[in-house]
Amino acid sequence: MNPSSTHIKAQGALPSRQRGMTLVELMVAMLLGLVVTGVAVSVFLASRSSFKTNMAIGEVQDGSRIAFELLTRDARQASLTGCGNGTFIANVLKNSGTDWWANWGNAVRGYEAGSTDPAVTTGTATGNRLAATDSVQLIGSESAGLSIQNATAASVTLWSAATDWKSGDALLICDPDHAALVQLGGGEGTATLTWAATGANPGNCTADLGFPTAAPVPPATACTAEAYTFRTNAQASRLNAADWYIGTNPTGGQSLYRMTLSNSGGSLAATAQEIVRNVTDMQILYHQSNAANYVDAKSVTNWNEVDAMQVTLTLASTTKQTVTDSNAKSLNRTVTTVIALRNRVS
Repeated sequence: MNPSSTHIKAQGALPSRQRGMTLVELMVAMLLGLVVTGVAVSVFLASRSSFKTNMAIGEVQDGSRIAFELLTRDARQASLTGCGNGTFIANVLKNSGTDWWANWGNAVRGYEAGSTDPAVTTGTATGNRLAATDSVQLIGSESAGLSIQNATAASVTLWSAATDWKSGDALLICDPDHAALVQLGGGEGTATLTWAATGANPGNCTADLGFPTAAPVPPATACTAEAYTFRTNAQASRLNAADWYIGTNPTGGQSLYRMTLSNSGGSLAATAQEIVRNVTDMQILYHQSNAANYVDAKSVTNWNEVDAMQVTLTLASTTKQTVTDSNAKSLNRTVTTVIALRNRVS
């Protein structure tokens, strides 16, 4: 055969045809694509669900930690005068009958669901207490007390100025003999503090702080006591009064609230503060000295012997747990802690 003719045939030969995908191959490719897409979507949804669940758990844990930390601080200050004599109190604050914070008998006082707490209105309005929840009042001195250099019958001079204290603040003054609950009348921001049988709200029934003295029962406004001069290195501190309860928040949900004292122009009044949102319930049991079990508020026979509280909070997360909005639900958890009232524990 002539090589040149063979070369010519090869050059002039038609190219072979390209085969396309058959219908079966196309369907298999589409199926594999759908499987891969489905797996990817499933992984995404699982990751999103896990993320939202972890977010919800974190919100509940953070809320319970904040709630218990702040509540425990007040509980540990309950009955504290600074001198270890919480049962020897000369209380000269005029009590209108509704000033729960002016009554040292409320140093530790709980209210069962359905009972009336004089510190807060029960109802559905913003800031009101929910009727089906417990509440508790805790009264004592602030932890940051100041030492007294010298004193007279109606004044004390501190070793350092009380820069944060204002006229009208309620003070606890104590030495080893007894403590006195009195409203500051003068010396705001200085080292010399004074008081008298006056005051904007509630005022003092006498300027004498000898023990025993009890605030007058309304409608009486005056009381009598012996003059008393506190010793050098006695202690003065501001009154810490708090009422903890579950109330309706501005969004219509439930929150943990703290009712506490505020000083406005020398007049003391209780003001509600929203502490932790989405706390839906609080139940409290109390332990009395030498008792075997914790009991509810109705079963406490002597509030002066309560030395521990078992507090149970129910919290809900803001983050919903499911992907679809139609069946999204909050994560709910119930958390319990026991708080020892260290000024009552023997």
